Amino acid sequence: MTDTLPMFPLNSVLFPGVSVPLRVFEDRYRAMVHHLLRVDDPIDRVFGSVGIREGYEVGDHGAQSLYRVGCRVQLTEVEANADGTFDIVAVGLDRIKLDRLDTTGDFPVGHVVDLPEPDAGVDEGVLERARATFTAYRQALADIRSDPYEGALPRDPAYLSWTLAACAPLPMSERQALLEADDAEERLILVTDLLRTELRAMNVIPSLPATEVARTRWSPN
Repeated sequence: MTDTLPMFPLNSVLFPGVSVPLRVFEDRYRAMVHHLLRVDDPIDRVFGSVGIREGYEVGDHGAQSLYRVGCRVQLTEVEANADGTFDIVAVGLDRIKLDRLDTTGDFPVGHVVDLPEPDAGVDEGVLERARATFTAYRQALADIRSDPYEGALPRDPAYLSWTLAACAPLPMSERQALLEADDAEERLILVTDLLRTELRAMNVIPSLPATEVARTRWSPN
């Protein structure tokens, strides 16, 4: 069944279970935040986000092409600034597929369908390789930057796959491929291979990886 959601296209990929801070200053997205704040129950303050394949978050022309698979996101924290802008924090809930985007109103509205994660088991060997590879990556970074993840890794295979996808220092197209992976096992295999490639590159050229570029904290919308 098709649903409608306020939409916030971004030059980044959001993942279920992962929180993200965003700065909101463009008129259409400020209008979206005002709309969400009028929703009585904070649990229902939900919007959608898809990655921008071509174009920009800002400006009259904006996004020229969007990815179709994105994330349903819940607004969890809002700080209103004196100049009318907002600093917000949102957390990804689940995947959606964008059928159509309506930009005729005060803010974009997407016609979306749910894209649930299959409840499939994950091979124990896949889990072990993913954990070991990410541990090696964290150790390789220890001397050049802060740990990309604090605390122990999640035990749940699906949440583990989303966590590693969010932490991996990847360009947008590869992050989108992780979002679109059929299930947690496929995603863990993909992210393990990508992290191993990054580790090999770090061994050849021991310089700072592109983690900060792949995981920009503040969105210049």
